[in-house]
Amino acid sequence: MDCIDPILSAVSTIYDLVEKVKANKKQCYRVRDRVKALEHVVKSIRTQKQGQTSADLKRTLQELSTTLDLATVLIEKFTSSTWVKRVLKCSSHQDEFHSLNDRLNDAFQVLSLNLAVNQKEMLLKVFDQTSREKEDEADRKEDNTELERLLREHEKEMLEKLKALQREVEFIGVNVEKVVAILNKPSITNVDIRKIEPDELTYTDFPKVPFIKTETSEVYKGTYLHFPVAIKRYTETLNTSPSTVEKIFNKEVQTMRRFESPNILRMFGICVEEGPNPQFLLIMEYCEMGNLRQVLENKKHTLSWTTKARMCRGAAGGLYRLHHTEQQSKVHGSINSSKFLVSEGYVVKLGGFELAKTETSLRKTTKANAHGCLAYSSPQMLLDINYKYSKACEIYSFGIVMWEVATRSKPYEGWSNKDFLEKVGKEKYRLPLPDDCPKLLGDLISACLAHDPFQRPSAGELVDKLQTALGKIEEPWPLRQQDSGFLVRDIVRRRNKTI
Repeated sequence: MDCIDPILSAVSTIYDLVEKVKANKKQCYRVRDRVKALEHVVKSIRTQKQGQTSADLKRTLQELSTTLDLATVLIEKFTSSTWVKRVLKCSSHQDEFHSLNDRLNDAFQVLSLNLAVNQKEMLLKVFDQTSREKEDEADRKEDNTELERLLREHEKEMLEKLKALQREVEFIGVNVEKVVAILNKPSITNVDIRKIEPDELTYTDFPKVPFIKTETSEVYKGTYLHFPVAIKRYTETLNTSPSTVEKIFNKEVQTMRRFESPNILRMFGICVEEGPNPQFLLIMEYCEMGNLRQVLENKKHTLSWTTKARMCRGAAGGLYRLHHTEQQSKVHGSINSSKFLVSEGYVVKLGGFELAKTETSLRKTTKANAHGCLAYSSPQMLLDINYKYSKACEIYSFGIVMWEVATRSKPYEGWSNKDFLEKVGKEKYRLPLPDDCPKLLGDLISACLAHDPFQRPSAGELVDKLQTALGKIEEPWPLRQQDSGFLVRDIVRRRNKTI
């Protein structure tokens, strides 16, 4: 097959580069080992007779080729003499290593089906989920210790250089301290999702004042195990007993553990305050900047194209993790800009589906905004009420979200239901992009909004290509002030696993 030669060429390049890395050696070596296992699988597939390869297998090989190109770029960062500046400038390598390992693992799961049983059992050890996570965590800790030492040495060296570089030196010095602080922070994903006792929660505001109110709930700021949290209290609940709610919750927790990612809103658990009128609380990660729609409408946020591309990449990471769970694929079912939350540093997280069954057992339903739903509906959904919702439909919705990030506008504002049917459904109309939108980002948005579902990329392709687009449009050193929040935060991004 045409795509196998580029894969094997990329593998060879990665082998050569890994021998030259100056930082994050453990994680680079681990990538090399996994690439080596995949090389064995690809070579086995190459021996198959022509015509035995399925369309899905060809697509997986094409995606693997893209992933390996991305791996080459990532590893190459740590081979040059200027790697320190590149780390401080781009600072996303912890995200990239986790995302890359996820992509390699998913590729192996598909490609290994073509192996003989004895070959597969031998290579499965390399991609075993439990040992893989332990290995990655151990590699990350060792690399971070070495990274701290190297960064401090670089800080000292820079302070001894020409005074003309003083501004950059001070910038590095401040952010190295941030690196160390983040390295020592506890990991949010080490906290189990469980039933929480009321005395484990602390409310931030006194008297208690909700920062969000809906028809059926109030949301308060608080802390849990020293993490800032949002505490959602249901004011109008169904006649459901605490034992029934807990049973649904305990079953749903097993599902939620498969969606661990820094780009998916973290759920900590449920809290039940017993009594004649039981109070039901959902405890979740607090995102201080609100939802994505609110951030885009708030003009105090000056969003450069670098920031916008990072936000799109983060949002795609959450969608990718949802679409590619270990046991089965899953769709969100209601993707829009209000379903993404934004935390400090413009880190975007997918929400709106966590513990959904538990929430449904508690809250009374409210009417949905039909016009808002149509804005995110694919042409196929508009033209056929019985069209089966799929991941391709969800990618279309995500394309609208990316368009919102690019333009900071509401999609199809002022349109009628008839307009949607005629223009989007039948005439294949697409929303225009800004003239200054970077081409790679614009091309990805257009691909997601393709009228033909087959032409839309998968969530995995989006993650890879958004990372490539981000690398092309990142601003030169030194960073603009509005992007400096990403600087070191991304170097060890929340130790949470990452997109």
